[in-house]
Amino acid sequence: MTHTEEPRIQVGILFEPKIEFVLYTPFHTDGEEDDVRGPQTVRYERGKIAWRDGLYDELIFTPADEAAASFELLDVTIGINFHWQRKEDQCFRGALKFMVEGGKLTAVNIIRTEEYLTSVISSEMSAHASSELLKAHAIISRSWLMRNLSAHPHYNVCADDHCQRYQGITRATTDRVRQAVADTRGRVLTYHGEICDARYSKCCGGVMEEFQYAWEDVPHPYLKGKRDSMLVTTLPPLMQEPDAERWIRSAPEAFCNTADKQVLSQVLNSYDQETVNFFRWEVAYTQDELAALIRQRSGIDYGGIVDLIPVARGTSGRIWQLRIVGTLHTQVIGKELEIRRTLSPSHLYSAAFIVDKKGVTPDGLPARFVLTGAGWGHGVGLCQIGAAVMSERGYDYEQILLHYYDNAQIEPLYE
Repeated sequence: MTHTEEPRIQVGILFEPKIEFVLYTPFHTDGEEDDVRGPQTVRYERGKIAWRDGLYDELIFTPADEAAASFELLDVTIGINFHWQRKEDQCFRGALKFMVEGGKLTAVNIIRTEEYLTSVISSEMSAHASSELLKAHAIISRSWLMRNLSAHPHYNVCADDHCQRYQGITRATTDRVRQAVADTRGRVLTYHGEICDARYSKCCGGVMEEFQYAWEDVPHPYLKGKRDSMLVTTLPPLMQEPDAERWIRSAPEAFCNTADKQVLSQVLNSYDQETVNFFRWEVAYTQDELAALIRQRSGIDYGGIVDLIPVARGTSGRIWQLRIVGTLHTQVIGKELEIRRTLSPSHLYSAAFIVDKKGVTPDGLPARFVLTGAGWGHGVGLCQIGAAVMSERGYDYEQILLHYYDNAQIEPLYE
């Protein structure tokens, strides 16, 4: 299983027709005799990269001193299509590459794997989280990366929540994060000799979902539907509507059923803490709001909305097939991400929800739809808030990982 060398990876950061950046230390680039530093601008021009007086197919800035190097990209969009989407300036280590992609430029950070992981963990959660949680996260982030190295044709992974949240050295890291990455260097989760697709989400809502109900119809035996608890392990049949409704309307015992601000602050960065009530949550729409939202998000005019009917749920109660019944159109949509996107201006917290119709409009349609839901995210694999609670209760990183990834092993991939 062991390789000898730590890979360098390429991370797609920013996609714009014009990109402004600052090189804070000297960088080399082809065609320039002198080192380059300071504020720079690249533009998309006639299928090429325009920089200074030249046009390029590809442009790479390589640090003169890798250990000391840093650069900043201005106006990076984070949380793309999520409810916390915003722009910020971000600093990075490593090399910077520009390429042409679809009428825009893509800025790519080329960086060593372990340096990348130090940033991911500080970006995905607070750098002040407990050591055992940070070690567990280092291993699953490394596993997910190594499993998905060819996720994109021009670079390895993106920098946003659709891959792993990566914000360079913008988020304050700590010696504790660096130590957690160093202590687990090169180690990944495996199952029968293959690197695990180590998915994770913010809050499972009390039950982990199975892979095939969120993505491709390929069950992964280590990503099982099970309770996020050691005290109560019986799993109600949440694929059945009455059981799913009882579950979602209750607040069952679970590691992730916590309101402890100290624990939540380990997992949630400042903008994540803008989200409250994610173990159980509620969203309400009027008839007009829901009809307009579904039309805008799906591109289909369903007319007035008659009903939202769960057709199929996964083991966590997350809906992966939903029938939207309208006066002009009826259609089944899914899987869970499409459902979450269709029923929210950004993303619904999760697809584990039930629908209550309230009142009647003058033309006989439901006046309001109230969605009561459980969890935040797809719920597959490690539950970040549950794992934070486990670490607070004295579980070590191996116990945390084996709770969320059934019968997996922790093995070295490189030294």
